Amino acid sequence: MSQITKRALEDSLKSLLLKKPLDKITISDITNECGISRMTFYYHFKDIYDLVEWACAEDARKALEGRKDYKGWQQGLCGIFQAILDNKPFILNVYKSIGQEQVEVYLYRITYELIKDVVEERAQDIPVREEDKSFITRFYMYAFVGVMLDWIKEGMKESPEELSEKVGTIMFGNIDSSLQKFRSDRTYQNR
Repeated sequence: MSQITKRALEDSLKSLLLKKPLDKITISDITNECGISRMTFYYHFKDIYDLVEWACAEDARKALEGRKDYKGWQQGLCGIFQAILDNKPFILNVYKSIGQEQVEVYLYRITYELIKDVVEERAQDIPVREEDKSFITRFYMYAFVGVMLDWIKEGMKESPEELSEKVGTIMFGNIDSSLQKFRSDRTYQNR
């Protein structure tokens, strides 16, 4: 029942965001739209921003389900782009109301998980230090998030498939190449 209530609150918030900006929406607006009490809202979320964060995390989880490996990472990335596009009014409203920084944090979190799992999978038989795997993951995470933020700022005109295909073209083989360059059995002078 808890997930059903959370989803109902999320749906109410997204519906309200079609009518007014996030900073003008109150918890009473959400609970009235949803038909539940304020206490029920506070049972699940501490405030509206907590609900926004949960909604973003849920969308990301659905987008990445079963796609966090090397074979499926491009579909996972496409899924993230599609989830953002599917929630365009929500994302743009959050972007304008809360600010770019909050959206960045959300995007960093979901892309880090996707890339981390791919890097870990590809590094299974390569001796690479944990801090180097983390560096590689963060490097690609920042690149992906930069592309996503530009896409959001420019009005999300390119299709998710087109954008993920471009990223895939640039990325093909690069994670493996990066891992090979960071092998712990090689010296840094050989890089």
